[in-house]
Amino acid sequence: MKKGVVLLAGIFVIVLGLLNCSRQTEKKVLLNVAYDVIRDFYHDYNQAFRQQHANIVISQSHGSASKQTLSVAKGLPADIVTLTQANDIDLLVQKGLVASDWAQRFPNNATPFGSVMVFLVKKGNPKQIRDWQDLTRNDVRVVFANPKTSANGRFAYLAAYSYAKQAFSGEAQQLDFIRRLLRNVPVLEAGARSATMVFTQRHFGDVLITPENEAALAAQRLDTQGFSVIYPSLTLYTPVLVAETTNTKINGTHKLAQTYLQGLWSEQGQELAAQHHFRPSNAKIAQKFTALFPKVNALDVNEQFGDWATINQQHFADNALFDQLYFQACVHCNSQAD
Repeated sequence: MKKGVVLLAGIFVIVLGLLNCSRQTEKKVLLNVAYDVIRDFYHDYNQAFRQQHANIVISQSHGSASKQTLSVAKGLPADIVTLTQANDIDLLVQKGLVASDWAQRFPNNATPFGSVMVFLVKKGNPKQIRDWQDLTRNDVRVVFANPKTSANGRFAYLAAYSYAKQAFSGEAQQLDFIRRLLRNVPVLEAGARSATMVFTQRHFGDVLITPENEAALAAQRLDTQGFSVIYPSLTLYTPVLVAETTNTKINGTHKLAQTYLQGLWSEQGQELAAQHHFRPSNAKIAQKFTALFPKVNALDVNEQFGDWATINQQHFADNALFDQLYFQACVHCNSQAD
């Protein structure tokens, strides 16, 4: 009888030890939900992060900014979000998924680095596209993401509008400029990455309006096919914004998420961002990469157009200004075809 008790006790100790070992080696999963054209940076950042934190699994979700925001709002259990419009994160604040002071929880208003809107053209620039005015010529076809679904699409449209505001004093001329540009946009892609694929792989269009990091990546990787980056006279800065969600408290990943996000401001994180053609917020690191980043006249979208609630109401809500101008442009194109 005593031998049986001893045996059972021994088995219990072994099982308990195995359970404790299992708990110690159990991997934490960190889910980062991000907009589409930052996926290449995070691929490399995650590999570097896991070298220091081997006991985690980092899961990535990428797509158009609007889709990603709605997915998290509807229950996708993100630990971290990486977006480029403050109002997308503010929507998650309203849902109780992100703290209201998210922008103050990390340096530089939770912006570790950013990009600017540029043009990508075919090698040699056969259409001699230099500035926004060239995008209204009859012989030019323009590609960019749909502003209704893509944050980078909104930045592309608003960058063109910023140019129109400086180039023309009257509102009628400004609107006519945007209307003429939209006539040259045969199709709007859902996201910035799909717009890149259409332009670079299907060879559709003469110019792609896209963030600098995406254009540089395409020109670098597809150089044998021939693409060049063109910097217009005026553009918009596109911030990379990060925030931790309240899911980390449920998932037990709060400290891990904090460490992961803080690493974006480390010298290693900033250098990696620069290597992926994002403009670092660290001035010391930025100085090391001046050859990659020409000086540009990059404006702040909110200084130009107000907060995002105002921007969306005036430009991107159903039947707002973008819908009106795009419809008028399509009607003109159809009448010309007839």
